[in-house]
Amino acid sequence: MQHIVDRLSGLSIRDIFTHIRRRPSFMGFVLFLTALVLNIALQGPGSFFSVRSFNNLCVTNVPFLLVVLAQGVLLMSGTLDISIGVQLALVNVVTIMTTQEWGIPFVLGCVIGIIAAMVASVILWVMVSIFRLPDLLASFALMYAIRGASILIMPHPMGSVDRIFFRAYNQPIGGIFPGALVALVLVLLVWLYLRRTSFGTNIYAVGANPQSAFAAGISPIKVQFQAFMYKGFVTGIAGVCITLMTASGDPRIAEPWGLRTLAACIVGGLTFGGWGSLACAFFGGGFLILIQSSVYFLFNLMARVLPNLWITTYWHNFVADSIIFLGLLTTIITVKGQRETLRLNIEKKYMVKRRVTDAD
Repeated sequence: MQHIVDRLSGLSIRDIFTHIRRRPSFMGFVLFLTALVLNIALQGPGSFFSVRSFNNLCVTNVPFLLVVLAQGVLLMSGTLDISIGVQLALVNVVTIMTTQEWGIPFVLGCVIGIIAAMVASVILWVMVSIFRLPDLLASFALMYAIRGASILIMPHPMGSVDRIFFRAYNQPIGGIFPGALVALVLVLLVWLYLRRTSFGTNIYAVGANPQSAFAAGISPIKVQFQAFMYKGFVTGIAGVCITLMTASGDPRIAEPWGLRTLAACIVGGLTFGGWGSLACAFFGGGFLILIQSSVYFLFNLMARVLPNLWITTYWHNFVADSIIFLGLLTTIITVKGQRETLRLNIEKKYMVKRRVTDAD
């Protein structure tokens, strides 16, 4: 962080803006900030910044934001997993059923649920990195296998969670800090540590070009294994959060999240090829969350102004998804321009260096 501050300290405001605009997360940040301002305007500053409102926002959406971060790590390593949604359901049903059927403590049931998500990640890693199956096809097939396993374990929604655990997640700590944010902070701290290790550097090399990374002495299989393990761990944490939020088990919960996590990462500026960061995934996930919330409050406002107006949930989803689609197009165009600008700058520096060498 300090080297970034030192680098920007001698630049003008225009140069600083140009530097920030070239960051992969720039467009995702702009969309996130726009959605945030829109949400505050529709909901009202007093309501949005109230402890109750912010806590409810975190409780409901932290699990989704966690799996977006997990998907982001996979994209940086050059692969993906659309079965991540059903893996959340697997964690949910395993946690509930092991606690109820085996009579073990709830915390141990959560650990077993997280292990289940990591085992699913290992299976997909073997299919993608060892057997070289297309990641989209492999994760699509695994999605149906995990869904069947979840329904076999729990045929229908059932189970419960002790009130003490339910309150720990759903109520703010000390009446101020949302308890749900503890899981998000934990995941981000783990990533900040990993980012400083060789894995944090190698993941970009593997994502950009596995062959070149292998020639440089980096094992793409090992790096992708580490990425899948982190993804499994974070998915397990998200599954535990959903279990605490709903206080029950549901074998079909969060199924559509697989594709939505990809959309969130892309709208935040994260793409294949070692381009982007978890900041892209965070801003993209936040944009999707806030747009859904903004559309909800927009239609509530319209219903109050026009009492005879009848709006179904179809229109909620249609408007929200249309905005997200426009955000995707904007980010894709922006990222394409950023990568082209980066390529031209590299070529320009190379040509200048070559001319200096030839002159000498």
